[in-house]
Formats: sequence, C-alpha cells, structure tokens
Amino acid sequence: MLLQLHKLERYKDEHGNEIVYDGEPLENKIDIRFKGSNNTLVISPNADIKDLLVTFTGDNGRIEIGQTTKKRAGLRFELRCGHESRIWIGENVGCAGRTFISAVEGVSVSIGADVMFAKNIEVRGDDTHPIFDVRTEKRVNPSQSIVVGEHVWIAKHAVVMGGVTIGNGSVIGFRSIVTSSVPNNCIAVGAPARVVRRDIAWERPEVVPRRPNEQYPRKGEKSPQYWNLTDESEVPKSPVVRPLPTKTPRRLARRILRRLKG
Repeated sequence: MLLQLHKLERYKDEHGNEIVYDGEPLENKIDIRFKGSNNTLVISPNADIKDLLVTFTGDNGRIEIGQTTKKRAGLRFELRCGHESRIWIGENVGCAGRTFISAVEGVSVSIGADVMFAKNIEVRGDDTHPIFDVRTEKRVNPSQSIVVGEHVWIAKHAVVMGGVTIGNGSVIGFRSIVTSSVPNNCIAVGAPARVVRRDIAWERPEVVPRRPNEQYPRKGEKSPQYWNLTDESEVPKSPVVRPLPTKTPRRLARRILRRLKG
C-alpha cells in the first residue's frame, strides 16, 4: 500500500496517517508518501518549506518540523521514517540543498535549532542494509539514534552516522564522515571526522562581500549564547545503541538443533 500526496495541507486517512499543518497550502516540490499506518507529519505553519520529500516506510512514525522566524536558506529535506521512529527538526534550520535524514527501526534523529546545512548532506541512523558477522550470524550494524545540537554548521557532502551526538556550536568540515561524537564549539574534519580545533564560535554572515581586514563580527552579528568553551564531559563516551531482538537467527538455530541431534 502506498499513499502519495503532492500538496502540503491538513490530511487524515482511514489508516491513521495524518498531516498536521495549518499554513498556506503548498504544491511546489512536495512529495509525501505513506507506506504504513498511524504515521504523523507535524509542520509549523511558519516553516519555510522549499523542497520536501517525506517517506513513512512503516507504522507509528512521527516527523516534526519547527518554525522559521529568521532569514534562512529555507527547508529542503528528504526524510525517511520507519517503524516507530522519529525525526525532529528545530526552529530556524536552513538548508542550501536537499538534506537526507533517515530514522528507522525505532530510532530517532534530532536536529537542534539554528542548524545550518550546506548541500548534499546525509544524516542517517541506519546503513539501509544489514551487515552480519559470518561466524555468529549476528548483525553488526544496528540502527542508532543521532542528536545534532543547536547552531551546528555542517559543510558540503558531509555524512553524520548513527550513534553520534554533535554538541552546540560546532562545525563539521567539507566531506567529513562523522562516526563518533563531537563536543560543543569544535571543528571536526576528515573521514572519519576528528576534532582539530576547540573553543571556537561561528556566525552566519558570509565573508564573500567583506573587505580585506574588516573587523568581525559586526555589531548585531554575534550570537553570544553559542560562544562557549569546549566541554568534553558533556559528550557521551560511547553512543547508546538500540538493542537488537535477542531471538536466535533461524539458520543458527537450525545448526544448533542439528548438532544436538547428531
């Protein structure tokens, strides 16, 4: 079963799928797909939606998108939400290009307020396909939740993987792959990403039109609530992994049974 909508407006169907949105109806670059039941998409009437592809791949998923009250690049997302999973996007987030976010198998992805996404970015709590240890037949890549804090800048072509927390005010560099947590007010670069500088702050105004040696920041450009020293103790030493079902895999169970009989 696939229900596909190309208009953003209030909606509810007999399968319990619902769109909660009281803003002006939008039809440009809107693609909302329900493949299950009891899924909910909540969008602030003040959200600056520019490009939105949403796919609910299971049941009981929930996506929430906050308001846009400041000048931003607009919201451009491809969102994939699975069984009993959640995606939450805070207020005043901006995307220069479409950002892909995936939460399946009951995990959550949380994007804090004032996050700035560049182009071609992925934030994924899953690898799409399972990977197994051939000796034990146990899965080795469980889906994991992600938390991106407030006022985080994620540069072009970066990927944030499951089990990661990124602290407030940090910067993730060009083409970085974030596989472990990053403290607040840091710059992390590379694949896998590593912290290369601490105790930093960044601001949104571009340097492109500025004159050489111009003083920064200009009056009114500073966001003092995000000018903080790095605190390593605030980041979990290891991510919380959602436990997989403890049921013995069928093939392994059959092997054990054959050995017992033999």
